[in-house]
Amino acid sequence: MLDFPDQKLLITDTVLRDAHQSHAATRMRTEDMLPACGILDSVGYWSLECWGGATFDACMRYLREDPWDRLRALRRALPNTRLQMLLRGQNLLGYRHYADDVVDEFCRKSIGNGIDVVRIFDALNDTRNMEQAMRSVKKYGAHCEAAISYTVSPVHSEEYFVKLASELEQMGADTVCIKDMAGLLLPTAAYSLVKRLKETLSVPVHLHTHDTAGTGEMTILMAALAGVDIVDCALSPLAGGTSQPATETIAAVLRGTPRDPELDPEKLSRAAAHFRTVADRLKAEGSLDEKVLRVQPDALRYQVPGGMLSNLIAQLKQANAGDRLEEVLREVPRVRADFGYPPLVTPTSQIVGTQAVLNVLSGSRYSAFPKESKMLLRGEYGRLPGPVNEEVRRRAIGDEAPIECRPADLMPAEWEKSAETFAGIARSEEDRLDCLLLRDTAERFLREKYRSDIHEITVEWDPS
Repeated sequence: MLDFPDQKLLITDTVLRDAHQSHAATRMRTEDMLPACGILDSVGYWSLECWGGATFDACMRYLREDPWDRLRALRRALPNTRLQMLLRGQNLLGYRHYADDVVDEFCRKSIGNGIDVVRIFDALNDTRNMEQAMRSVKKYGAHCEAAISYTVSPVHSEEYFVKLASELEQMGADTVCIKDMAGLLLPTAAYSLVKRLKETLSVPVHLHTHDTAGTGEMTILMAALAGVDIVDCALSPLAGGTSQPATETIAAVLRGTPRDPELDPEKLSRAAAHFRTVADRLKAEGSLDEKVLRVQPDALRYQVPGGMLSNLIAQLKQANAGDRLEEVLREVPRVRADFGYPPLVTPTSQIVGTQAVLNVLSGSRYSAFPKESKMLLRGEYGRLPGPVNEEVRRRAIGDEAPIECRPADLMPAEWEKSAETFAGIARSEEDRLDCLLLRDTAERFLREKYRSDIHEITVEWDPS
């Protein structure tokens, strides 16, 4: 008999956010979500992850949806369940760092519009980039979940992650999350790391992993044996592959043990039936590529997270170079090493991935650098974890000295000025935040929204 800790395992379901980000480049619509909310709200989840990450950008850029309307609609439809979001620290939900006053205002509006749990991470594990977001989340009364971006490299060790987690607890984290965005945390390593964290921390430990290499269920099981408090899963139609392990599977495996999540299997089945029709539509539209559903052991070598893989596939399709995915995947770890071993998670995953695509398609490595690669190598995103290839950095930024301080310390306040800057387009504080985070995309969206007088989403949902 396995010696499970005598404590119910809590479940966060990602079907409304990371699952479709990983499988279908974040193309699920709000109207796809609302009909299932009545069931989801009664299943017994610790939380539902439903906002943040790439949803903010994808709503406006591809779906003609206001992300704030989505959040408010989900809050109304899920009155009994914690709503969780993913926040990129000082990057918020955009692709650069923002001034502290913008970070504070974004946290205020997110929590005010319905978010209960904010998972905060930094792509480089530079805790200086998490300070303001953590302070603001606690200031406005939400649950502050600070995440360590898990990765494998010559500069990342178990000791490194335990020390980082302890620092995050001291900074005020209510829970600490192991954010294993590429599915690199193998089962025995998960057992060891969770065991160490449970011995070291006084706050709960939450595990987020992906099933890209086919190891996700084993990793969660071993973490459960080690005493992890909460795990992320996804309902089966959008589970597996580059997404999270299936909620129904984890619940069934642990049923009858001391770690039984006590989720209603009948309700899980009914919710899954709804999302199966959604997944079928996304597949028919071409948003869900079969490649993301396959077991990919090579992910342990390439270290490419699910959302990054689906984006790479989309990038190569747009360039009529879909057959060159393997070349790009081989190039990713080379670029990552040259760039100082950043964990591959937004925005560094996009930066490293785009550089790898450019290196492959141009036929000449580092013949050109996107703006974001230069920013990363200049230190504008924070402290890189390992040594940088100085020849690559010199080619990118010349003789310019890299930034050593907290990048946001160099940024003037932005929030008050934005009222004047976006006076002609923004009709609310949320609109101003949209424009600050995703300027061109947001301005195009808002002009269309107000020209066509798009109203808040009022799709009917089944409360049964």
